[in-house]
Amino acid sequence: MRAVLAAWLVLSLLGGTGTQDMCGDPPAALTHSVPAPQLSPEDRLSPHMPESLRCDACHAIAFQIEEQLSKAEEKVGKKALKESDYLEVLERSCSQDWESYGVLELDGEKRLSGPGLPKQQPLSVLVSGGPWPSRLSKLCHGYVGEQGEAHIYGAHRRGPAALRQLLCHGDKGPCAGRKDRPDPRKALQNEL
Repeated sequence: MRAVLAAWLVLSLLGGTGTQDMCGDPPAALTHSVPAPQLSPEDRLSPHMPESLRCDACHAIAFQIEEQLSKAEEKVGKKALKESDYLEVLERSCSQDWESYGVLELDGEKRLSGPGLPKQQPLSVLVSGGPWPSRLSKLCHGYVGEQGEAHIYGAHRRGPAALRQLLCHGDKGPCAGRKDRPDPRKALQNEL
């Protein structure tokens, strides 16, 4: 799929080069400019997630925890997990590589992007790798330590909205006072 999209993009940008229309004039060139997000020194160098991206990061973490716990429950027939099992799943959730997440700029605002977050513009530059995976892992471990594994698992058992509410939208959550983002389960992953 990526190869087809890449080929289409190259052909659409180069299509028409060297050809002429019926009147002999070359067609108007199609140009697309997609700037990379402008990252501040804090964005590039700090070991901590920038404040402006913490709500997005929390939604990504809640999505990953929900996914991992749901997969583990499917293996035992949708039954509740034993404490040792959900402790292991939460540790694995936070310790994953997080490489599919990065930052992009949308209408002049930096946003975190990746699985479980709403799809952004079809043409955007995603800056991934670098400090983003370790920041997400660190935040994830912080949420688990702050809320407690049993509390997080209990919220998961009540549903994805309860888990997002617990981690992200409580009084002290990073999204407190912000409008809730669309349901991450309905959001598509960025594929380009």
